[in-house]
Amino acid sequence: MRFGFTEDQQRFRAQVRTALRSAEVRAAAAKATGADGVEPDARPLYRLLGGLGLLAVHWPVEFGGQGRPPTDAAIVAEELVRAGVPDTFHVNTIQIVGQFLLMAGSHEQKRRYLPALARGESFASVLYTEPDAASDLGALRAVAEPDGDGYRITGTKVFSLKTRFVDLGLCAARTTPGAGKYQGISLFLVDMGAPGVTVSVIPGVGDEHFHRVDLDAVPVPGGNLLGPRDEGWPLLNEALAIERTGLDYHLKAEHWLQAALDALIEGDPGSAHEDRLEQIGRWHGALTADHVLAWEVLAGLASGRIDQVATAVAKYHSSELAQGIAAWAVGIPGPGQRANRSKAAVTLDSAYREAPGLTLSAGTSEVMLQIMAAAFDSIGQEEH
Repeated sequence: MRFGFTEDQQRFRAQVRTALRSAEVRAAAAKATGADGVEPDARPLYRLLGGLGLLAVHWPVEFGGQGRPPTDAAIVAEELVRAGVPDTFHVNTIQIVGQFLLMAGSHEQKRRYLPALARGESFASVLYTEPDAASDLGALRAVAEPDGDGYRITGTKVFSLKTRFVDLGLCAARTTPGAGKYQGISLFLVDMGAPGVTVSVIPGVGDEHFHRVDLDAVPVPGGNLLGPRDEGWPLLNEALAIERTGLDYHLKAEHWLQAALDALIEGDPGSAHEDRLEQIGRWHGALTADHVLAWEVLAGLASGRIDQVATAVAKYHSSELAQGIAAWAVGIPGPGQRANRSKAAVTLDSAYREAPGLTLSAGTSEVMLQIMAAAFDSIGQEEH
């Protein structure tokens, strides 16, 4: 691809930045930012952003959006993070669950759910991973049993984020157990307030809490089945590819490197920090390449092309890069900065605790490498 932004995209970015610089948005973002293991409720901030029309600009107007191209949605995602907006609600609700609904939902499902998501009045989470399945979604055990015109789902899901704040869960469950590892799986929208849903916090070191969701014969209407019954596996693969643009991890890496540079300047303004210049330059070069990888995937999605190898490359590179920057920067804030809880020191402390999970969530680095290796192996076999 030819990497660059059009004049229209640059104008749109400027408009988004102006909206996010308002005193009201800055104050709401500050209240929604967690630290030291405390996770505030970010929903008031997102209701404000939804009122400004900034959450789902690429969705059709009929479903609460502005009908702008998907690349403009990526511009908004970049500017939200750069303005200090915690992005998990946006990633889960808009970029993953909302995008999946646009891709696989019926017109009635889109009409019923998308406008409230776009307004910041409703929120969603992903319920894929299970305690014994890890990154192998083909090993999931949750079962959706027919019950009249609907289903009842029983199983346990783990490691979802913001779940105690959300209204909907995008849940994978087996509708035909015994059909095969990758057969008989279906996808549902689950009302998180329905009887039988129990959400609990999984203890962890990050500022954002992981959750365990126990589903005990949870009633789900037949109209909440997404796509054809028993044909959820291909949809899951497409949904995961959409999730793996790498942009969200890239933005974390960018934010953390800037915090490290701020800490260096705050700690010793008069020093040139020659001993770190080479590595700083390497990080900037890697960030530039990472941005290109993410936008190559985004441009493909905007044209209706889902390249699972490209998404694996982008996800692998961005998550490993962010993790590397967090590990490198952990020793930069001096003792005084850490004691005084400077903004940069708080950011880097949070980054160090969050970073280990980046190469696990949305597909482990090992799974991403396996996808790449399988593709290269297939190319080699075709050449011979």
